Amino acid sequence: MRRTLKALTLLALIGLVIGGGGFLYVQAKVQAPGSHDLDVRVRIEPGSGVSAIAAQLHDEGLVSNGLLVRLWARYSGQHTRLRAGEYEVPAHASIAQVLTLLESGKTYVRKLTLPEGLTVTEAMLVIQDAEGLTGEVTHIPGDGEMLPETYHYAWGDTRADLVARMTADMAALVQTQWVARADGFVLKSPRELVTLASIVEKETGIAAERPQVAGVFLNRLRKGMRLQSDPTVVYALTNGSGALGRALTRDDLKIDSPYNTYRVKGLPPAPIANPGRDSLLAVMNPAVTDALYFVADGSGGHVFARTLDEHNRNVAKWRKFKSQSLGK
Repeated sequence: MRRTLKALTLLALIGLVIGGGGFLYVQAKVQAPGSHDLDVRVRIEPGSGVSAIAAQLHDEGLVSNGLLVRLWARYSGQHTRLRAGEYEVPAHASIAQVLTLLESGKTYVRKLTLPEGLTVTEAMLVIQDAEGLTGEVTHIPGDGEMLPETYHYAWGDTRADLVARMTADMAALVQTQWVARADGFVLKSPRELVTLASIVEKETGIAAERPQVAGVFLNRLRKGMRLQSDPTVVYALTNGSGALGRALTRDDLKIDSPYNTYRVKGLPPAPIANPGRDSLLAVMNPAVTDALYFVADGSGGHVFARTLDEHNRNVAKWRKFKSQSLGK
């Protein structure tokens, strides 16, 4: 009954305004620029009626008169077509423009960037903290199953759906690359591709180096040499929880784990992180090199070597540089 009276009252007001010659006045008011100087985000909850929306727009400073919102929405027929969601209202948008935006359903697009090289534990923390996502992820992917990328989503989208997109994108990329592999490719499965790509990802943050690093590891695999990759030891020590927080020691390199590539020949049993697109492509398209070793060069990159003697000299230079840096 109350709702009926409210509707009748509003219709009466509309009639008075229009019948009294005030239509042009109302039209001018709803088309006049708004007073807000900045773009403003507003979230319309599901089930909100035009009265609640008008009140919310007024309370959030987007319109100066909630009654005009209700009048114009009913006059234009938009009162039944306003859609829930998060919207970004442009600075100085008029009442008419705000209503048209809410009718369009063109909600504000949020972005979440999943950085390269995160373990699944670290990735899930990023997703958990993303503003606007809802629900829990009941199926946690394994390491290497989520593609690091920038993803778009809307307020109210579920974490489970976003994770599903990440895993689907990774699976599609890996499959596309795997079917295009060269004859005689040393890796035996898509899982091995992702595993080696994850090691390459953790070994260097310099994109230009990734094909060289991949080439070294592929050379070592062909020769039956241990990979001797420090990031695999870190993964073993932390159980995949993230960074170790300190430098590796000689004792660390002795840890009994299938992920310790100083002790185990070949690849570890699974990826140690979520590799990015560039690392996957580097493994599929490695640099043509006869290098078998590399070590940090002190500038953020690495220096590569073909022989153990050459490598040992490079290691000595790195240790000297490190010692001098610590002494400063």
